Amino acid sequence: MNLQIPPGGVLLGLGCDVIEVERIRGVLDRQGERFLDRVFTEEERGYCFSHKFPHQHLAARFAAKEAVSKAFTTGIGGELGWKSVSIYHGSRKEPFVRLDEKGAALLAQTGATHVLVSLSHTALVAMAVAALVRCPK
Repeated sequence: MNLQIPPGGVLLGLGCDVIEVERIRGVLDRQGERFLDRVFTEEERGYCFSHKFPHQHLAARFAAKEAVSKAFTTGIGGELGWKSVSIYHGSRKEPFVRLDEKGAALLAQTGATHVLVSLSHTALVAMAVAALVRCPK
């Protein structure tokens, strides 16, 4: 998916992240459900484990959460938790961001109206780019 800012829109924040798929596989092997419960929503888990290579999809979502936290300039922590950012898909399988209350509060605080995200992965690496955008009314 291309990140497209609509006419009159303003870019307020940008973040990106790259992660090795094997790193996610290793954490999952060591921590199992504890890791999944802490980082991913049920919707994300269902999507990832419906694919032949779930680790690649988990890694892409992990990168997306990091990218969004970088766009907010908060990182993952007290202001924005792992599950504050959830990746879901539209009718054409394009990725969208769903924010919880903490994330929505940060979005309002920045003056942004939308979070745009783009994901990509191979067997070895996953990456994501996130943009905070204020769109005209």
